[in-house]
Amino acid sequence: MEGKVKVFGHPLHPILIVFPLGLLATSLIFDIAFLATGNARFSDAAYWMIAAGVLGGLVAAPFGVIDWLAIPAGTRAKSIGALHGAGNVVVVLVFAVSWYVRSYAGVSPPTAVYLFSFFGVGLALWTGWLGGELVDRLGIGVDPGAHVNSPSSLSGRPAREDVSALQRER
Repeated sequence: MEGKVKVFGHPLHPILIVFPLGLLATSLIFDIAFLATGNARFSDAAYWMIAAGVLGGLVAAPFGVIDWLAIPAGTRAKSIGALHGAGNVVVVLVFAVSWYVRSYAGVSPPTAVYLFSFFGVGLALWTGWLGGELVDRLGIGVDPGAHVNSPSSLSGRPAREDVSALQRER
């Protein structure tokens, strides 16, 4: 099943999700660096990584919903997609709460925000795996004609062309 919203022939949702995933994971690295060193710059960096990650998650989510709505009802893919989406809503909410608390706590926020970061990143790993399951195992967002010699998505040609037409071109 192909993705419904595409840019240059590729589904938009998987393009967008790399930003919030990377930003939120990086915020945890900065949190750990702050806890290890006490350097306030690491705490500030974590705060802004979370801000950008939450906003990026909000941008990516609608395109995931559009693709999920196109998955046939009663399929394993629909169930996995629902878990993936709901889990990512929780990830964004957990980090949004952390961002909110940090905005009032200053450089040294309460311990709970660090627990939120660990939990949020752990949950994001699981929901990311579910997203991989959708694409790699269930073929969601994949061109049905895809193969190792498919033409570029920018060519305007289908992924699987008629073999006899290819032979006539030679």
